[in-house]
Amino acid sequence: MKNLLASFLVLIVFVPQLKAQKDTLRNLDIDLSNYQYPFPVSYIAFESQGEKLKMAYMDVKPDKPNGKSIMLLHGKNFNGAYWEQTATALTNRGYRVIIPDQIGFGKSTKPVHFQYSFHELAANTKRILDHLNVTKITVLGHSMGGMVATRFTIMYPELVEMFILENPIGLEDYKLKVPFQSIDKWYQTELKSDFTSIKNYQLNSYYDGKWKEQYTPWVNLLAGWTLNKDYPRIAWNSALTYDMIYTQPVCYEFENITAPTLLIIGQRDRSAVGKNLAPETVRKSLGNYPELGKQTKAKIRNSELVELDNIGHLPHIEDFDRFIQPLMKFLER
Repeated sequence: MKNLLASFLVLIVFVPQLKAQKDTLRNLDIDLSNYQYPFPVSYIAFESQGEKLKMAYMDVKPDKPNGKSIMLLHGKNFNGAYWEQTATALTNRGYRVIIPDQIGFGKSTKPVHFQYSFHELAANTKRILDHLNVTKITVLGHSMGGMVATRFTIMYPELVEMFILENPIGLEDYKLKVPFQSIDKWYQTELKSDFTSIKNYQLNSYYDGKWKEQYTPWVNLLAGWTLNKDYPRIAWNSALTYDMIYTQPVCYEFENITAPTLLIIGQRDRSAVGKNLAPETVRKSLGNYPELGKQTKAKIRNSELVELDNIGHLPHIEDFDRFIQPLMKFLER
């Protein structure tokens, strides 16, 4: 009887909470035109691979410039909006902050036909800097943005003053442990996504089973797309970028980075692309960020490693104060 009562109490607490989460879920269009970003959004237009593309970005300027610029590169399941608190802190210290949405993400174009590569994303990102006449930049990449940032830094070393990785994926070569999956299979999986599946993935992969309500908006952004008639095109682009991550490792080229480098690594993170596809015995070895952080520091000359205990895949969302302190110390040394 006590167990039944306890279950009932949990239910009446949980159901309204779940309803409140889903009440904030709304249909979002393919370019997020009905979702407001924290800062004004601009676009550059160009043609690539026969597609006419628009790439969105935010250019956040400080009231009292210190003459330095920093570019924040988002992860695969995110867009530039989740950098709001970071950008505000940086502009308060005088930094100009540039925040792109990569092609296929956020407010940028979702192409019908496109061969994704980190080289292409890096070149597209440079188009924004060229448009803004920015010739020196600090580059900070989170998650998949870390892979874009790595490729950018290797391709354009003359532009990069400092290089920062926040829990990047791609610190290991996934195709050595994860069985190959066709783009069609990635696509079919993406088509099945909804609020529950997206939240469960983030709960287990990003936050090690520890959920806070402050994470829900980032679930709603993805889940809102699943309600839109254009979601199949969004899902197709997502499948293409999964294939890009799987087939184009950057971990073998860290030794080519010469810029001063900071690694900020949440130690609870266990993210790895395709982890659920690997055999159970292999799965446990994937996404071992405590070990991957040390391995990556050893590969990059002139690098520092900050290990954040009891923090998962998104330090700047999960515990902003612990994230921003080492970042500012590195930038202002």
